[in-house]
Amino acid sequence: MVAQVIDGKELAQSVRAEWKLRVDRLVQSGVKPGLAVIIVGDNPASAIYVKNKVKACSDIGIYSEVHSFSKDAIQQDVLDCIRSLNGNPRIHGILVQLPLPLQFENNRIITSIAVEKDIDGFHLYNVGALVTGNTVFSPCTPFGVMVMLQRNHIPVEGRHAVVIGRSNIVGKPMALMLLERGATVTICTSKTHNLTQFTQNADILVVATGKPRMIGAGMVKPGAVVIDVGINRLADGTLCGDVDFEAVRTVAGYITPVPGGVGPMTITMLLCNTILAAERAHADGEIR
Repeated sequence: MVAQVIDGKELAQSVRAEWKLRVDRLVQSGVKPGLAVIIVGDNPASAIYVKNKVKACSDIGIYSEVHSFSKDAIQQDVLDCIRSLNGNPRIHGILVQLPLPLQFENNRIITSIAVEKDIDGFHLYNVGALVTGNTVFSPCTPFGVMVMLQRNHIPVEGRHAVVIGRSNIVGKPMALMLLERGATVTICTSKTHNLTQFTQNADILVVATGKPRMIGAGMVKPGAVVIDVGINRLADGTLCGDVDFEAVRTVAGYITPVPGGVGPMTITMLLCNTILAAERAHADGEIR
């Protein structure tokens, strides 16, 4: 068996083309979706991520602006910027690029963003509302994974899904979203004892631990769907995921590559959330 590779780049292009039509409709009605990105410090990886997000906005017709602060910036200056953006009708989504410098309180920064502009889905309201299925915006990476499953006609209801990772950004919301779709969900971590006994029983395995190639072929149920959220840079400069791709693809039914899998979908769902925010702000719901 050789797994079917889920091409995140190709899927992202298809989804963006569909959502661009919604941007065009907004623009025709006099509304251009707007995204503000806040970046603090000079982290090279963060700078690349922001550049990619700005380019993605431009490609789909979303207005974007970047607010940069030095690594020595004081927290209040960033809070003041967010407060101003919250009241700016041209801006429909606000994103704070993480990680922030150590002197910042992440939760205070994130919760200062207006819920209706929290297109990253990190606000405590949006994270908590996942429990009831009524979140305003779903966190972008889990949202992207759910779209990948849907577009590849992979059933979720009644399947056993195992999520490895408990972060507020991926692991916890991923588990809740799978549960909402009717899956039986098990949450594990990199420290779970006898991890293999759980992974071998997974119909859908989502891995987000940040440990390079920790999932091998012997840990995967034949025919399982394996979603690799991890991205790690090795000593030789190459990138790999949390799954040993070449080994696991001989066992799994579906598998996502790294890079080119979940990553492109994460940025795509950020765009989708921004468009949704614009629709909600200016049409009291989705424009039809």
